[in-house]
Amino acid sequence: MIRISGLKLPVDYNDSTIIKMASKELNIPPKAITSAELFKRSVDARHKNDVHFIAVVDVESSLEENSIMAKCKSNRVTTAVPYEYNAPQAQKLSTSPIIVGAGPAGLFAGLILAQAGASPIIIERGKNVDDRSQDVKSFWNTGKLNTSSNVQFGEGGAGTFSDGKLNTGTKDKRARKVLTEFVHHGAPREILYNSKPHIGTDKLPNTVKNIRNEIIALGGTVMFETTLTGLHIKDNKITGIQIQHNGSSSKIESNNVILAIGHSARDTFEIINNAGIIMEQKAFSVGVRIEHLQSNIDRIQYGAFAQKGKLGSADYKLAIHLNNGRGVYTFCMCPGGTVVAAASEENMLVTNGMSEFSRNKANANSALLVGVSPQDFASDDVLAGVALQRSLEKKAFEAGGGGYKAPIQRVGDFLNNVKTNRLGSVTPSYTSGYTYSNLHDCLPQYISQSLSMGIMQMNNRLRGFANYDAIMTGVETRSSSPIRILRNDNLQSVNTQGLYPCGEGAGYAGGIISAAVDGIKCAEMVLTR
Repeated sequence: MIRISGLKLPVDYNDSTIIKMASKELNIPPKAITSAELFKRSVDARHKNDVHFIAVVDVESSLEENSIMAKCKSNRVTTAVPYEYNAPQAQKLSTSPIIVGAGPAGLFAGLILAQAGASPIIIERGKNVDDRSQDVKSFWNTGKLNTSSNVQFGEGGAGTFSDGKLNTGTKDKRARKVLTEFVHHGAPREILYNSKPHIGTDKLPNTVKNIRNEIIALGGTVMFETTLTGLHIKDNKITGIQIQHNGSSSKIESNNVILAIGHSARDTFEIINNAGIIMEQKAFSVGVRIEHLQSNIDRIQYGAFAQKGKLGSADYKLAIHLNNGRGVYTFCMCPGGTVVAAASEENMLVTNGMSEFSRNKANANSALLVGVSPQDFASDDVLAGVALQRSLEKKAFEAGGGGYKAPIQRVGDFLNNVKTNRLGSVTPSYTSGYTYSNLHDCLPQYISQSLSMGIMQMNNRLRGFANYDAIMTGVETRSSSPIRILRNDNLQSVNTQGLYPCGEGAGYAGGIISAAVDGIKCAEMVLTR
């Protein structure tokens, strides 16, 4: 296979365009190209009068490949080796490995173990993705929260109700395995080549369900509405777990347990801490959701090319380091999306963002976050970060007036520290109702001041970011885990053999892809231990 890098594609390109440009680059006739597939595609919008795609294309030809390479003078042409995941040589396990949690880390750990014939057992406190979706919609419509089945808990994890964004900073080659498995199980094929891939909240549930069904078909077991209530440890080795299922308590024996518990499993953090598993406080981030008109973001980013060809809705990613030492950044940006209620505990308010595959809603939204560190926590308790999250979520719930209505404020009013009393050009998309507020009342001064400074500096990079009518919705506190469960080079707990802290909840990932990759790595360690 021949790979061509740096092809400049117009925004309205088609398959014929790619073949024509590839044939010119390789100096062969178009009819000699039997296939030309995108391997990578990104938008180049540095010059608003010339917005285009930059692509990497894999080409197969009816001509002899070595002959083409010998005659080709372009330094952008190389030989490509197709990616292949090399599964580890699995040893026979004496007990079925247990995975706690069915988010991306847990599902991919389970998939790798099942594909190796290890018959994994996955337990998940929430419901299957179909029933969970009904509980989430009911919560948004009625304010009745199911504390075990919501945006945070249930099959697929928190990412199921976010947008299915697959952006990642990881260079681990296993990321390709994750993408190919997603596509194999029903995700859009374009996630294989888009530089900022996403599946969409509307398409992700079916993909998740298909992965679960393969795990079961290969001999795995998936137990929903099953809660971890204890760890069985002997001589610093895991021997099994205690669970609550259908109203009864029981033990599952295993000498391999993967803890893929997610960043919001606060009661599970307490169980792990009480069991003597070594944990530590961890830095994380808190802030708000910020919304702009998507049409304005499109115009700012793409100029006259906005919504032309295959561009779709524009996104952005901003990060500022303030003079006060704080970092302010945007995270989980959802073009054409919705701000959603994401609480998992009663009388506490949490926001998140999501968008469907089409990303065609009126508003763009993003988390706008400020970094916090253990120095900001009220105590040395390992769970002090959880306490900080809860305190902010409780204030936001009270500011919203109860019923999971969210406190909202126009950006201009926030910058002037005055309560919002009317809307402007942007209508909040938050799913469960909202209350005019002053978000300074919900946030510590070091957070609100940092947000104000960050917004103004971000406006210098993205003109219109500080638009007076843009909407801020409080609060966002679940961007990452507030704890880390320490592990060694073998990915096992530093003081409990056979226990594998895994993924975002354990403090080792920061998104769907990195969590899934960590799940794969933990599964590999189980198989080769």
